[in-house]
Amino acid sequence: MPKRSKKQIENDETKILKELEKNANKSINEIAKKCGFSRQKVWRIIKRLEKNNTIWGYITIVDNEILGYGSFILLIKRTTKPISKEIVDLITKRKLEKTEEKLNVIIMCSQYLNGEYDWCIHFNARDIKHAKKFVEGFTVTYQDYVKEIKLLEEIFPIKKCGIPNPDIENLKDFSPE
Repeated sequence: MPKRSKKQIENDETKILKELEKNANKSINEIAKKCGFSRQKVWRIIKRLEKNNTIWGYITIVDNEILGYGSFILLIKRTTKPISKEIVDLITKRKLEKTEEKLNVIIMCSQYLNGEYDWCIHFNARDIKHAKKFVEGFTVTYQDYVKEIKLLEEIFPIKKCGIPNPDIENLKDFSPE
């Protein structure tokens, strides 16, 4: 059997990744059928992608309203002060996540950015009061490094993690008549 080219392997991986991005809950059989691969090939590729951290994990997209949560975005602009080793340790040791547990907050996404803002944290909280307490704790922890903070509340999710909102028609409730 001829050895597969690196390009072909990358193409096969991309096909499988696209299917997983559409719905990570698909069975290996469903992915294999959609991609035209054997079940064993799909399983091997997924295991390789997990091992090399191309796939970090799998998520479930939840309707926060049903759970009684709101969704918030925290935008942070840094000061020009260089980040100390202690602050890097706080971030890598996930100190922020220990704070979230106390406040009943769930960090969904945290990203270091290039642009007007330097850090973006997307999180869920019971209400605006809990969200503001989380922001206060964040500000205290990183006080020497925070120049500006903006807290935004999500009104209506159109798409999350690449998945369109199944209740997209409800967007009409937010538009003027």
